[in-house]
Amino acid sequence: MKDTAVTCRFRLLLCVAAVGGAALSIPAALAQEPDKAKIAAGEQTFGDYCATCHGDNLINTGQSTFDLRRLKATDRARFENSVTNGKNQMPPWKGVLKPEQIDGLWSYIRANAFEK
Repeated sequence: MKDTAVTCRFRLLLCVAAVGGAALSIPAALAQEPDKAKIAAGEQTFGDYCATCHGDNLINTGQSTFDLRRLKATDRARFENSVTNGKNQMPPWKGVLKPEQIDGLWSYIRANAFEK
C-alpha cells in the first residue's frame, strides 16, 4: 500500500513538472517568433530615412557607411546611440525618428542580420 502512495506522488510530481515545463517553454517560443508587423514598419522607415546611405534592402553599396547587417543582438545600445546622436558622417535622428521607429529599424536589421 505504501509503495502505491509513493508511486502516485511520484507520478503527480512528474505531471506537475511536465505541465510547468511546457508552460515555461510557450513564452520562450513566442519570444523567438519575430514580430512581422514591426519588421515591416522598420523596413518602411529604413527605406524612408536610411537606404540612401546604407543601401536598398540593407545591401551596402560599398560606400564608407557601415553595413548594418553586421550588427549583433548585443549591439542594440550602440545602434540606438548612433541613430539618436549621429556618428561620423551620419546625422543625428533625435527628434526626427520616434522611439517606436527606431525599435522597428532594429527589428528589421536583426531580421536580416548576418548573425542571428
